[in-house]
Amino acid sequence: MTDILLIQPPVRDFYLTSKRTIPYGLASIASSLQNAGFSVEIFDALATSKSRKLQIPGEMAFLDEYYGKEDLSPFSLFNSFKHFGYGFERIGKAAAMSGAWLVGISSLFTPYAGYALRSAEAVKTFSPACKTVLGGHHPTALPGVVMENGAVDYVIRGEGEISMLLLAEALKSGTGLDSIPGIVFREKDGGIKINEPAVIQNPDNLPFPATGLLDHDFYRRRGTASAVISASRGCPMKCSYCSVGASSFMKYRRRSVGSVLGELDRIINENKAGFIDFEDENLSLDRKWFMTLLDEIKTRFGKSGTELRAMNGLFPPSLDEEMVRLMKEAGFKTLNLSLGSFSSAQLERFGRPDVRDAFDRALLHAGKYGLDAVGYIIAGAPFQTPEDSVSDILCLAGRRVLAGVSIFYPSPGSPDFGLCDKLGILPETFSLMRSSAVPVSHTTSRKQAVTLMRLGRILNFMKSLKDSGVEIPEPSPAAKKEIKTGDRTEAGIELLKGFLHDGKIRGIDRRGTVYEHSICNETAGLFVNGIKQVKLRGCRI
Repeated sequence: MTDILLIQPPVRDFYLTSKRTIPYGLASIASSLQNAGFSVEIFDALATSKSRKLQIPGEMAFLDEYYGKEDLSPFSLFNSFKHFGYGFERIGKAAAMSGAWLVGISSLFTPYAGYALRSAEAVKTFSPACKTVLGGHHPTALPGVVMENGAVDYVIRGEGEISMLLLAEALKSGTGLDSIPGIVFREKDGGIKINEPAVIQNPDNLPFPATGLLDHDFYRRRGTASAVISASRGCPMKCSYCSVGASSFMKYRRRSVGSVLGELDRIINENKAGFIDFEDENLSLDRKWFMTLLDEIKTRFGKSGTELRAMNGLFPPSLDEEMVRLMKEAGFKTLNLSLGSFSSAQLERFGRPDVRDAFDRALLHAGKYGLDAVGYIIAGAPFQTPEDSVSDILCLAGRRVLAGVSIFYPSPGSPDFGLCDKLGILPETFSLMRSSAVPVSHTTSRKQAVTLMRLGRILNFMKSLKDSGVEIPEPSPAAKKEIKTGDRTEAGIELLKGFLHDGKIRGIDRRGTVYEHSICNETAGLFVNGIKQVKLRGCRI
């Protein structure tokens, strides 16, 4: 029998990137609990290839106009809405079989909060006496809303390694909860007591995550194990769209180089990880610390062949040539660069410094040392125009970088969430607060936002042609009503010809039938006219 079960719930969405779902936070909490003598298991409902198609939820019915038809072309976005992972009944039965008297459920992202709540309900169905606690970004920002669900006994606000341990000890001994940081609970009169968020002052004092509880066979990439690691907590930046930056209660704390290396040693030598992602918001901000870390990684693990990434994005001004060179030698193959926009006015609205020159310098360094690069821009934010976003996409077209076009969504706890609330443009439901649902319609409409996403796909397809030595086709009328889908690249070239001619974005179904996507013609036209003036560059050297 297990004392405590920790659950990563399933997800319902149009897509899921499994390498981003490794439950690192649960493994960290599990380790603290184990060190105190509690027996712990992790039930990762996402550690399975199981998925099933679902009908698009009613609140997302407007997306049928954009995603309703399957598209086998390189310009496709989303089509099927799916349940990824095990079902809720399976979760409830797993909790009952574990015998756990306390179940912790991860609720990281607001659009998926409903699935965490359904997981709690399933646990209560099969184990009514079991206590449930939800933690993560969503319950941290909106604890009262989460506690409205009777299947939730407690909420943890902030960092859970200490709070979860103190909660477990209090429940075991029957002592009170008032003094436990981060705990939200119901008082005897039915009121909700919300304690101040829990913040761990020194992450070095925590034990390494209990990665032995994770399913390493499932989280594999290119035949080798994958892993994540956090070298810091919080972020000192003031980006308006982020809920964990300087505007939050989470102050920035960096682990020592020795602590990070100790965890890497376990990941690489014990778990045999061939791919490691640093989950930090800004890994390279402290140059001296980062250079020391890179040099030690190169010395200790350089021959392991492990690939390193920082997929949450690197701050371009923090990267210089010596650092990029050492990143390559330590195992980085790609620079994920957080840009935001090429518009100075938009960068100011985002609360970001002007990173444009530094972005270009980082690309030059990446090219010199043979690293790929991805440049992330945000589109569809309040007061951001589609014209500015098309300009951003065209700026990426002329640079040796893959275009990452991210549609804005309001994150609870961020300054922009408050702005959207003030403007009256918050989505009606939490489930809509995701990029795939194009949640905000303000100075950029939903149709324009979807068009910008498709333009990003078209640009990256054009870059892939450039990298393959294939000439960009000349514009010509879209004469073909059917295209063979066997060769996706050839099909894309045919569709690209028509798009460059008339600005209409077309897709193809599995029968090869060509059809037009619902787009904003004016927005697409800006790209078609603008790309003629750009010297297109691929993503490779």
